[in-house]
Amino acid sequence: MMRKASSKKNIWLGIESSCDDTACAVLLEDENSIEILSNCLYSQIDEHKAWGGVVPELASRAHLEKIVPVLEQALSEAKIGIEDISQIAFTSNPGLVGSLLVGANFAQGLAKDLDIECYGINHLEGHIYSCKSFNQVNQGSDIALIVSGGHTELVLVEPNFKYTSIGKTRDDAAGEAFDKSGKILGLGYPAGAQISKLAKDGNKNFHEFPRALNEANSFDFSFSGLKTAVLRYVQTKGEEFVKEHIADICASLQEAVADILSLKAVNAAKKQGVENLLVCGGVSANYRLRELMAERAEKSGINFTFPSPPLCTDNGAMIAGAAIFRKRVGMLSKNNEVRAWGDLF
Repeated sequence: MMRKASSKKNIWLGIESSCDDTACAVLLEDENSIEILSNCLYSQIDEHKAWGGVVPELASRAHLEKIVPVLEQALSEAKIGIEDISQIAFTSNPGLVGSLLVGANFAQGLAKDLDIECYGINHLEGHIYSCKSFNQVNQGSDIALIVSGGHTELVLVEPNFKYTSIGKTRDDAAGEAFDKSGKILGLGYPAGAQISKLAKDGNKNFHEFPRALNEANSFDFSFSGLKTAVLRYVQTKGEEFVKEHIADICASLQEAVADILSLKAVNAAKKQGVENLLVCGGVSANYRLRELMAERAEKSGINFTFPSPPLCTDNGAMIAGAAIFRKRVGMLSKNNEVRAWGDLF
């Protein structure tokens, strides 16, 4: 049974293809709410697993093969037809050029066929709105910690889409550090989820890995030294020791990352005088980061918001959600897709 679109409601299609996830979501917007009717994703882990990381050319090919099936799945789950879509939002930047082009060209071609509007949205802004669009959060200022495989950044988010970068990684992103460290430990790709799973049975105090740039007034991050520390630890202890204590090592590694992320995020909120903290991106699904963030935010009287697990990873709902909020305040144009993250500050 197809869902009949109301004249007072907009049905949005969100498309995300910035890296190695092909995602389409259908959102129903009315005057008072945003409802996710479907949020479908094809993960390319199998395509890239043998290489230990994302291969851009393979990612582009997989997007070409999967974008139509993922769209069909999203429409089916939402119980609508393609003709019911009233507006489209897609990820325009940042990301892998070939992957972005697949999503952008598909979205723009589909919009032309349907004679509807199409908008490009910044991927990182989408992550921020995975918190703000689908949770009850303050509409004032926030500190956002965007933490994923490709990004680690603290941003002051003010009304009307004003952003100020407070700190960012100087080298590896947190998710990248998990993956690289996992490879050193003999875990498969991607390693973040495996480290988290193993860490649940480990002792987080087994070994103290370094917390770089751990100064009171520094909000930048650095994780390349952590990766080096893991490598030296493995070389010193040997493979048999590592295998025997893999859960403890993973717990200690996870603690180092979650500790520095939560510490800097809460300190940034306190220094900026902001009571609301948003934590988003793939690494925001990590249970230990959530625990530490909750503990430290509560002690400091700061409200914190995480996306629901399906909205932590790259997804189409966050892209459409950001577009909806931009359009509501008259800050969405057809040329929005040319805006790079740095241009938003």
